[in-house]
Amino acid sequence: MKITCTINKEQKVLELQAGEMLAEVLRRYGYTEVKVGCDTGSCGLCTVLVDGKPVLSCSYLAHRAEGRTITTIKGKEKEAAEFAAFLTAEGADQCGFCSPGFALTVLAMKEELAHPNEAEIRHYLAGNLCRCTGYEGQMRAIHKYLEARHE
Repeated sequence: MKITCTINKEQKVLELQAGEMLAEVLRRYGYTEVKVGCDTGSCGLCTVLVDGKPVLSCSYLAHRAEGRTITTIKGKEKEAAEFAAFLTAEGADQCGFCSPGFALTVLAMKEELAHPNEAEIRHYLAGNLCRCTGYEGQMRAIHKYLEARHE
């Protein structure tokens, strides 16, 4: 089966098998920035944006992407680099394996929630796991990033 979608602002025709997950298809087409960790939708490593909303691509059937806009971390490089500077400043960058999915989730949250409080941030990020850092550095970085964007 073939689907047509937009990936990082480029229209693509993707060939896929019934039952394939979006993460598998994206990686096969060279979008290796989409990481796969748990393969169960629990860790957030595979997060991409579908029509601007964070989606766990390891549990999102690829055929559902028909006609949709998909954004990987490479499609948000400038914004992700800005956020990464805040993570680094707070010592929350560590190995970086979870960073693409985590950053995309933060960028989507910034668009969806005007001034999120601590509880809203934690709720929004609940599906993003990091095995290297404590989450406090990440939370400091998020707060400072959001504050800087609103100034």
